[in-house]
Amino acid sequence: MELGEWLQVDGRAGRPLFDQLRNQIVEAIRDGTVPPGARLPTVRELAGQLGLAVNTVARAYRELESAGVVETRGRFGTFVARADPSDSAMAAAARSYLDVARGLGLGKAEALRYLEATSND
Repeated sequence: MELGEWLQVDGRAGRPLFDQLRNQIVEAIRDGTVPPGARLPTVRELAGQLGLAVNTVARAYRELESAGVVETRGRFGTFVARADPSDSAMAAAARSYLDVARGLGLGKAEALRYLEATSND
């Protein structure tokens, strides 16, 4: 089954189309519908299948790549990363958080204090 056959985006939903697309791809990877190492359709192919603008699909793919969920291999295409998307996404978020904390001059204990305070909300 092709990716575009079961992905559904709703232009009237409260979330941007690229976000809907990104979330559905992550969920499909988590539940095994799209296995690690699988090649995703090109941006143009998927945009055509879903009736979306190429830039919408490109943004979803870029965000997935930034989070480590997919990897682009040049002209060979975009593939699902071998690691669990949760692991990749959380590692990317942790790196980003660490960069911000260091930029503010915070140590590990201070940075963790902010995380703990947020989790109590």
